[in-house]
Order: sequence, then C-alpha cells, then structure tokens
Amino acid sequence: MIDRWKSIVACLTCLLLCSALVGCNRGGDGGQPPEASINGQSENASPADGVSSPAIKKPVAPKHPLVLIETSLGNITIQLDRENSPLTVNNFLDYVDASHFDQTIIHQVYKGQGFVAGGYGTNLIEKPARTPIRNEADNGLKNRRGSISMVRFPDAIDSATCQFFINVSDNPALDHKDRTPEGYGYSVFGEVVEGMEIVDQINDTPVQDTSDFERTPVKLIVINSIRRIR
Repeated sequence: MIDRWKSIVACLTCLLLCSALVGCNRGGDGGQPPEASINGQSENASPADGVSSPAIKKPVAPKHPLVLIETSLGNITIQLDRENSPLTVNNFLDYVDASHFDQTIIHQVYKGQGFVAGGYGTNLIEKPARTPIRNEADNGLKNRRGSISMVRFPDAIDSATCQFFINVSDNPALDHKDRTPEGYGYSVFGEVVEGMEIVDQINDTPVQDTSDFERTPVKLIVINSIRRIR
C-alpha cells in the first residue's frame, strides 16, 4: 500500500511539475497519502375563519456558511461557497458536524503552495472516511491564494472524501481544464476570510520526510476543531 501511495505522489508531482498536492484516502483504507429557521405558522395553529393557513416554511441553508478552524498555531475562518460547490460544502459540513476533524493534524506542507489536512488523527492513524463525492472542480472557482479545495487521487476524478488543502499561492495547475483525470482539477469550495497569517505561518513550518509521510511538519500542527459559526 505504501508503495502505491508513493507512486501516486510521484505521478501527481510529475503531472503538476512538482507543484501539486497529493490525494487522500478512498473510504479510509489507510496508507501513505500522495497525495441544508424561518419561522412559519405552527402546524396546530387555527387560521381565522375564511383564511387559508399559510404553508410552513422550512429553514433555508445559507449559501455562504462560515466555519472556524482552531489550530495549535491560531484560528482560521473559512467562508464556504454552497452556491457554486453545493455537494462539496454539504460533504465538508457533514464531517464538521460529526466532529471528524477534531484532533486531526496538518500532515503535509508544500512550501509556497499550500498544506493538506483532514485525514489523520494526532496518533498518525488515518480516520475512516465516507463515500467519495462528485468532483465540482468545473464550477468556475480557481485555486487562488486563500482558497480551500478538496484533495483527490490524480487518477480518479470523483475520489475526494475528507481531506482538504488551503492554497497559499495561486495554483492554476490545480484548476479545471478538461474532463480527463489529469485535467479535471481540484474542487474549490470556499476561501479564507480571517487568519491568513496563520495559513502563512503553517506553510512556513519546517518539514521532514518520514516513513509514513512526505513533507510533514517537524513539530505536530493540530486542528483542535472545526465548527460552524454561521
């Protein structure tokens, strides 16, 4: 399994001229990373004579919810884009609501490009993931500085589950170009609105290669929690 992950890393690195981010797990099999309330009238309310009861309105999910990423180096606020990436945002929030990201680590850092997180606990064991989702990289959003995107396998378009990365620079090589696995791109689903200095600090941390990870922080960087704030 480790050799397979290494081959995926090598493939993606070559594909993006040494500037790509690696893919995440497929359903939590483990291994080396490559890398929806508006108050309405009560159902029991009695309408006035001759007046029809209005339909009960359901809560409307915000198009741009906010989440707070609390890390051991500081906080990062992300505005999600459900308008352009509904499947990806709903998937991410499902993980958030399940506390999946609590006590996970930032396990790979690509200097000047971005960092990868969301798949491994502080014990360095891969966390179980849900069914992969459809890739929404064709939504028109770009992998620009401060954007958050899903990690996937480079040879499988619809393989993203829980791992994500935050871009610290513009990475056009990761944008949607065509419908091939190599050119489909990595789905952007939000952007940093506060805490970009923390993102930069994380990206500047010293890294090392280990038997389990490549380009992993020398000192563990922990995501204490990710939670909704709007």
